[in-house]
Amino acid sequence: MGTIKLKNIKVFSYHGCLAEEGRIGSDYRIDLTVKGDLSHSAITDELRDTIDYVHLNKIVKEEMTIRTKLLETVAERILDRVLKELKLVQKVKVAVSKINPPIGGDVGMVTVSRSKSR
Repeated sequence: MGTIKLKNIKVFSYHGCLAEEGRIGSDYRIDLTVKGDLSHSAITDELRDTIDYVHLNKIVKEEMTIRTKLLETVAERILDRVLKELKLVQKVKVAVSKINPPIGGDVGMVTVSRSKSR
């Protein structure tokens, strides 16, 4: 078993329950961790034999473009796509953070974390 982590993926998107969040948008940070058997790719040194982190990053960026009210929803979509599209992934964890959320206080970010396994 091995682990691949993508830390601090930065995107600008329009998630949130407030109408102005859909117009103004916000900065987001996404952290993604996947676990799977990396022993074969360690021997072959071939991209086709591993979990492609370029593909992981693409999934995150594409799913973040689809407006949702809740961070839980976008996190769920990311988890589902990773497990569907990357067969070597056995477990995936995602943390979606909204930077400077409009919640009436001085809060740096709010984060929703979810995980799924095969």
